[in-house]
Amino acid sequence: MMEKIIIKTPEQIDGIRKSSVLAANTLVYISEFVKEGVSTEFLDRKIEEFIRSYGAVPATLGYNGYPKSSCISLNEVVCHGIPSSHTVLKNGDILNIDVTTILNGYYGDTSTMYTIGEVSEVAKSLIEVTRHCLDLGIQQVSPGNYFGNIGYFIDRYARSKEFSVVFEYCGHGVGIHFHEEPQVDHSARRNSGAKMRPGMIFTIEPMINEGRPRTVTDEEDGWTARTIDNKLSAQFEHTILVTETGYEILTLPDLKR
Repeated sequence: MMEKIIIKTPEQIDGIRKSSVLAANTLVYISEFVKEGVSTEFLDRKIEEFIRSYGAVPATLGYNGYPKSSCISLNEVVCHGIPSSHTVLKNGDILNIDVTTILNGYYGDTSTMYTIGEVSEVAKSLIEVTRHCLDLGIQQVSPGNYFGNIGYFIDRYARSKEFSVVFEYCGHGVGIHFHEEPQVDHSARRNSGAKMRPGMIFTIEPMINEGRPRTVTDEEDGWTARTIDNKLSAQFEHTILVTETGYEILTLPDLKR
């Protein structure tokens, strides 16, 4: 497995970093439009316009037939929610917006959670726990550590808060291609998998469920993955670089146009 994981060159790292910052800036930009009464189709159009205004393109558009420029997943949708004019945000909703940019041939991938109006206490707790799960996973990134430890500590913490970790989807290598080796599991055995090396770039993107960890995909579109029990799900994602001494989060915004 190790030989399949691309060790990025300094030039590639610089390009991936720039694309990752653009992806992060996109999530900051769209935040002002995420409010009650707005359709997810409108948000997707604004996202595409913003990405293209920087000479980049949205990676999801046309990827394996995916029809939109972002994934917007509400409430019980775990991931791959397709933006629609029929899906309108309402008070109490929680949603994940996931964007991947291609800038000068390099990929940056990130997602974050948004809330609409007053959300339930369970939703607040789920979002807080999910954010901390991402932080715990990132803290495991360092040269020589095992990839399995990312999932081990995420799963242990989520279970301690009586939530579950989705195991049917995972993080992945990214940068030169949309999806590369390694597969980054969010539930794993301690000290399992390949060892991290400087120059590796991958996503950590835990999906944490209020109820059971399983998902079911809508037959009509073949993309939208929902919790099997229709309970809430949340997700946060960053693109991470393994450095000589630890890690760098590439998908941090700089808020500059």
